[in-house]
Amino acid sequence: MYKKYGNKFMCFSPPVMLITFLFEFGAALYIMWRYNVNLVTRLIIIVLICLGTFQLAEYMVCGGFGMHGGDWARLGYISITALPALGLHLITAIAGKKLNLLIYPSYAVMVAFMLYFVLTPGVINTLECRPNYTIFAFDETTSVFYALYYFGWLFTGTGLAWKWSQRQPKQKSALRWMTIGYIAFIVPSCTIALANPATISGIPSIMCGFAVLFAITLTFMVAPKTSKIKRHLKL
Repeated sequence: MYKKYGNKFMCFSPPVMLITFLFEFGAALYIMWRYNVNLVTRLIIIVLICLGTFQLAEYMVCGGFGMHGGDWARLGYISITALPALGLHLITAIAGKKLNLLIYPSYAVMVAFMLYFVLTPGVINTLECRPNYTIFAFDETTSVFYALYYFGWLFTGTGLAWKWSQRQPKQKSALRWMTIGYIAFIVPSCTIALANPATISGIPSIMCGFAVLFAITLTFMVAPKTSKIKRHLKL
């Protein structure tokens, strides 16, 4: 990948993927060291690890290192498949809610997709590295259902975070920052897709590129405001 694109430092190029991976894993370690580990901070740590794992997988798909790209693609998709369910759980934990009717179904669909990616041969049928992003292609049916799962829970989480921020004075700031963090990577990604439909197949890569903004928000805005929240609800 480096040789192919002359080591250019582009928006979603391998150097940026690697730097993003190091930041997200470093942020997870920082939160583990800096704050009390409760349900909220634990979920933040897991989200950061999942984001970093996708960046590592994407870097390895493009760079090779003698490993099969399809295996790295599966790992990448498994990691980002966890994000909508984890994000929803994180928002409910910050707000002190226990919405099992939302959380359990989101985790159930998450597990179903993960098993599908692991057990179904050829589910990710093409891999293509471009200078700005990586393409992981599904069949059309899988793409539709996966998009419904992904964006459905992301928009649900965004709406709940904003709604509860208006009703929870103590958690208002953290919930507002969760809303901002979600918008920070959803809106730019969707804007690019609408402006250039050719990029739609690269949306997972593009979204996780912008998700570094979400990671920054979690690390420096949400975690400090929620580290003292004593939530011991089980996953």
